[in-house]
Amino acid sequence: MIVTTATTPFDDQKPGTSGLRKKVRVFEQPNYAENFIQSVFDVVEGKQGATLVIGGDGRYLNRVVIQKAIRMAAAAGFARVVVGQGGILSTPAASNVIRQRGALGGLVLSASHNPGGPDEDFGIKYNVSNGGPAPEKVTEAIHARTLSLSEWHAADSADVDLDTLGEVTVEGMIVEVIDPVADYAALMERLFDFAAIRAAGLTVAFDAMSAVTGPYATEILERRLGFAPGTVRNGTPLEDFGGHHPDPNLVHAHELYELMMSADAPDFGAASDGDGDRNLIIGRNRFVTPSDSLAMLAANAHLAPGYKDGLKGIARSMPTSAAADRVAEKLGIPSYETPTGWKFFGNLLDAGMATICGEESAGTGSDHVREKDGLWAVLLWLNILAATGKSVDQIAREHWATYGRNYYARHDYEGVDSAAADTLMRELRGKLTTLPGTSVAGLTIAEADDFAYEDPTDGSVSRNQGVRVLFEGGSRVVFRLSGTGTSGATLRVYLERYEPAGGSVDAETGDMLADIVAAAEQLAAIRQHTGRERPDVVT
Repeated sequence: MIVTTATTPFDDQKPGTSGLRKKVRVFEQPNYAENFIQSVFDVVEGKQGATLVIGGDGRYLNRVVIQKAIRMAAAAGFARVVVGQGGILSTPAASNVIRQRGALGGLVLSASHNPGGPDEDFGIKYNVSNGGPAPEKVTEAIHARTLSLSEWHAADSADVDLDTLGEVTVEGMIVEVIDPVADYAALMERLFDFAAIRAAGLTVAFDAMSAVTGPYATEILERRLGFAPGTVRNGTPLEDFGGHHPDPNLVHAHELYELMMSADAPDFGAASDGDGDRNLIIGRNRFVTPSDSLAMLAANAHLAPGYKDGLKGIARSMPTSAAADRVAEKLGIPSYETPTGWKFFGNLLDAGMATICGEESAGTGSDHVREKDGLWAVLLWLNILAATGKSVDQIAREHWATYGRNYYARHDYEGVDSAAADTLMRELRGKLTTLPGTSVAGLTIAEADDFAYEDPTDGSVSRNQGVRVLFEGGSRVVFRLSGTGTSGATLRVYLERYEPAGGSVDAETGDMLADIVAAAEQLAAIRQHTGRERPDVVT
């Protein structure tokens, strides 16, 4: 039996760059999750007889919302729901299942790298049939529907046993509980030379951060690749991520960093985040920034079987350093600079215009799925180490000797008063036209703009994507408000200095960026607007 429940709209259900993210307490309000899911189903066409994928990162509320989504999918007319065992599907694995099953789309239940638990964060994102996040025209339609919704519909049925593999029916709809790891692991074996990695004798430390990649890393690294038991640390997904923040950066993965900088360091260290789409790469005594990792992976991707025929193009988000552009230029392939958000890469990948994509926020991926993929990056690094016999440090040094080095850092000011953050950005935008030709902190400004992007695949235009101030010589600072938080505003300040090959490519990053940090403060009056003397997180 299908039951209809009357409801009233919520005015705060506008999806951001990665779906709808709020505190758990918000999602626990009566009708809140149901309203958003119903709005998705009302907007999406072709539901009758279609397949829907559902899964999440295992955080608190994951199972509860999955049960609601299953009952609502039955009422919406779907013929089949594919759900990961235990409610688990990493974001890249969900993308893969959508593509392999020819699904209409999928609900990914995650707040990515944000903390989990009863007092922390939850999220729902809709991915379309290519496996990638819904484009803006879809998310805008979903938001519009949330503002007019008056009822939602669900099957009056018992909970599905999410822990037992197999099929059951809910109001005539098949619910298939699958092994969340198997299809993804098989895909990785097709892309990478597992035999070469096994034979290389490497030692590895991987921190799953008590999040979703634990089962994937254990199966692939320890079982299929034969790394020692214990290679995967914090490998059991926990609803609160063990009380830790599952963001793979040098603050929240500090223990891994300390290990990799010690005398007992293994050859290679890595971590992934809450839903498995981000990565941290550290070699023995060598941290690799996400921007550099993208460039180095692109330069060496041909060493892996899945990329032996070369790359069609490289895409990066605007805040990501230009290091990958220099690789594309040397390879003679196109490079693309997009707004933040993987959906922009999805268009390029679908059009066959790019093969590898990356964001400075620790996300890299390729055309194998339509999401960034943390373990994919780890495995490509391992394939490169195995094929070359070189260390991470050697690969980094040789790369910089060839291409020069983009010294890079991101300063995050978290939980800033939203009105203060908006004022900072408004004042910056107000003086952009007056900046070119002026000097600040000893640097001469060549250009200044508010980044806008025209998608080469469909001609759509995205404006107001971040303020860029470009200095003579290839250095720059970028200011942007993040859309991934759940309270207040996060101001991100991206700092970049380019040193050409033959220049100073082995200096301390902080020293090389000091003048750009000073310029950023003078340009934006960060202390005045935020009340902060220093950033909360530096990556």
